[in-house]
Amino acid sequence: MSVQSLTPLILPAALCLLAGYVVGACPWGLWLGRWFKGVDVRTLGSRNLGATNVYRSLGPGLGVATLVLDALKGALPVWLLPGWVPPGHPAEAAAAGLGAVMGHVWSFWVGFRGGKGVATTAGVLLALAPIAFAVFLGVFVLTVWTTRFISLGSTLGALAFFAALVALTPQPTRSPMVWLGGALVVMIVWRHRENYRRLARGEERRFSWKGGQAS
Repeated sequence: MSVQSLTPLILPAALCLLAGYVVGACPWGLWLGRWFKGVDVRTLGSRNLGATNVYRSLGPGLGVATLVLDALKGALPVWLLPGWVPPGHPAEAAAAGLGAVMGHVWSFWVGFRGGKGVATTAGVLLALAPIAFAVFLGVFVLTVWTTRFISLGSTLGALAFFAALVALTPQPTRSPMVWLGGALVVMIVWRHRENYRRLARGEERRFSWKGGQAS
């Protein structure tokens, strides 16, 4: 693709990136904790805004609600924004998805901090490539079910998604979706670097199906 053909896409893609960021920046874990429990989830557990910490600290109801809302703020920009910002090129969907994950990880609502972006990334992956997302979900669920490590499931699921995406995409090196998938995998790995250190030391907390508990 030539520079001339890319030029008309730069502004629409930038608009989708910005709009995706604004949607992704909504800190649902923080808001739900304040609205329903009167607490700031950043003062509890791992002090993370993601669904796992909400689940552990505030219970399954708010944890699942946070998971769903965080996933939707990844999926909806990818589904909707390219149709609102002509010409509706796949690069715009990729930009919207990247913006949503960046918004969750670096939210302007909370001093440009946030969660690790797994649920939001999952929503983006579902919207971009449902078949590859099924691979991600299968590996994630199997890993968490057998090990009870969310961080390990997230990482292996993301790597499996990327492998499936490359395998399913014709000319993957030219696909904005593949490049976005690679960027999201790198982001997930980077955001879980402390978890890997704890796993190596045998100190990583295992997920418990009972909210408020973790072994």
